[in-house]
Amino acid sequence: PYFSAMNSLWEASKRTPFSTPFVSKAQCESKAGNDQLVANRSIAAASADAGQVEFGSGKYYAYCGLGGLVSCGLTHTMIVPLDLVKCRMQTNAAKYKGIVSGFRVTVAEEGIRGLGKGWAPTALGYSAQGICKFGFYELFKIVYGDLIGEENAYLYRTGLYLAASASAEFFADIALSPMEAVKVRIQTMPGFPSTLRKGAPLIFKEEGINGFYKSLVPLWMRQIPYTMMK
Repeated sequence: PYFSAMNSLWEASKRTPFSTPFVSKAQCESKAGNDQLVANRSIAAASADAGQVEFGSGKYYAYCGLGGLVSCGLTHTMIVPLDLVKCRMQTNAAKYKGIVSGFRVTVAEEGIRGLGKGWAPTALGYSAQGICKFGFYELFKIVYGDLIGEENAYLYRTGLYLAASASAEFFADIALSPMEAVKVRIQTMPGFPSTLRKGAPLIFKEEGINGFYKSLVPLWMRQIPYTMMK
């Protein structure tokens, strides 16, 4: 039975439509006769679902953006305590000597609630980043694919995916940068307001709009290669 199953799997893999660059007709082998694929069973093509999402439609991009919002916003917010300790280790290595030490010092000075500092700008910033990252990635894949043609889009698909992901992250980081600027100051600057509603107006008052984008270039240098590889 094991070898029979493996043989069937191998035969099925050879009939995959992804073995060629263009969509091909599925080839089905029938052992039950010309009219039936499976003995005593009728098989018909599935009807189109009226509620299905059309590829490349506005609804398609909206769902992609929603997926990015949930995945990026939620996961980054969940690890705010770890991110807080990491940022403090980078800006004050003498005080925060390691992960365990960083958690211990933070809790001792600020309590458990201190580990949640920066959660609001993190949630908003990475939700916006996720929307742009997932949504623009799908958009740029289609745009670049149309520019170079269907055949080249398949032949050079790896380069196409890398270009699309880099372009998407470029805009995603622009959306993220303002909240990232507030978050880092909340987590690492003594005396800075501990909430988004107080921290953001303070940055704008003292530094103007440029204060929210001072770290944009380093953000691009970190995030774009990371996103391309991911």
